[in-house]
Order: sequence, then C-alpha cells, then structure tokens
Amino acid sequence: MNQSVIKALKLLTLFIEERHELSLQDIYKMTRIPKATAYRLLSSLEEEGFLRKIKNSEHDIRYRLGLRLLELGNLVKEDLELRKVAFNHMKALCKEINEVVHLSICEDEEAIYIEKVESNQTIRLYTRVGKRLPLYVGSGPKLLLAYLPGHRQKEIISGMEFEGFTPNTITNEKQLYEELEKIQKQGFAISYGEQDIDTVGLSFPLRDYSGIVVGALGVTGPSMRFSDDRKVDILEKTKKAAEVISRDLGFSGYL
Repeated sequence: MNQSVIKALKLLTLFIEERHELSLQDIYKMTRIPKATAYRLLSSLEEEGFLRKIKNSEHDIRYRLGLRLLELGNLVKEDLELRKVAFNHMKALCKEINEVVHLSICEDEEAIYIEKVESNQTIRLYTRVGKRLPLYVGSGPKLLLAYLPGHRQKEIISGMEFEGFTPNTITNEKQLYEELEKIQKQGFAISYGEQDIDTVGLSFPLRDYSGIVVGALGVTGPSMRFSDDRKVDILEKTKKAAEVISRDLGFSGYL
C-alpha cells in the first residue's frame, strides 16, 4: 500500500461537523505527522481541490474541505440505487405529513443518513445528509441494528461504548437488546428524545428483493407536533411508503 496516499486520506477524515477548519498545528497535534510531511500532503490535496486554504494572516493559515469532495460525494449519492428508488416516495410522504423524512443505511457499524426531504414547518429538526450515528441512538439506527443477522448484531453491541446524548438515550446492553426485540415484534422503531430532547422519531424497514433490510425510512419532528392521533396517522403513512419502496426494490412480501 502507498503510505503517502493513506496518510493524505486520513488527513481528510480529520475534518468533521464540529471541526470545519484545521491549521497545520492542529493536524500535527492530532496525528503527530511531522509538520513538513503534513504540509506536503496538505499542499497536494489543495492543488487537486480536495482542500482549500483559508489565509487569515501570515501566521493564521487554515484548511477546509474543498469542492472536489462535494463533486465526488454527489456522484456517490446519485449512484445509490436505494436513494434513487426511495427519493420520489420520500417527497410524496413529506408532502403528505409535512415532517422531515430521511433515509439511512448501516455502514461500518454506524448509521449514516444518505437522503432527506425537508418539511416547510417553521420549527423543524436539523438532519444532515452524511451524518453518522451510533446504532443505539434514534429510531433509524436502532431499526437497522435490530434487523442485522444475530451474530453481526452481537459483535457490534459487544464493542459499543455507550454515550448518553440525552437522559433518554439507551446506555447499556440489556436495555438495548430489549428494545431490539420490541422493534422486531412490532416491525418499526420509535425514539423519544434519544438524540435531541423533546423530539420524536419513527422508522420502518426497507427490504430488497431477497427480503434483507437495506435501509430505514424515518420521520422526525418536535414532540409537540406528535400527538397520539397524529402519531398513529404518521405511522400508517410511513409504513405504507416503506412498503411501496420495498416493492420497487423487488421485495414481494407485501404483495
């Protein structure tokens, strides 16, 4: 393997939602890559458009992710069959219930949002495409974990380090296994303020032609808009949309 390429790619992964800008000193502290080496890698990434340099002064130079990554990210996004099949149904569901609708998949022991459709509500939750979450937090991640093969599910859970995002977050294996069993029995997942307080999320499985769950169709919103009657209505409409998407993916179990 080319170690220079690997180091350069690892530099890109240092930029996350909470760290949009990094200086050479920041990168040295995080990686311990010699500054001269790091500078060469950063310069190469900048030249190819993967990074852009922000020069605030002679002594304050920082780097941000470049537009080349956006271009490549959009290519990946367009190439996702699940996203292609689901998108129009997501728009129709959003129009019907007027809440944020999102699509998530399981990747590298995390859930990742690959698509969303915004509502026109004044107060709505912020869900970023590309955001990752642990599989014990929120309706979509929990649902994805619930439908993994048993051996894979146990493997992931045994390596989890639980973090309490809110007082409602699941923080131990026993509680998580009980929740996963409940999800499997009822066929959907609900969360109440597990990632953000005073919110409700619900998700249904999306199945491919073989019946395997390949994604989660979710709806989220402030709890004040999820009265019991409205929650039942949203559950029914989301379930219907998930079944339609699954049929379009080739699943015949709902016919």
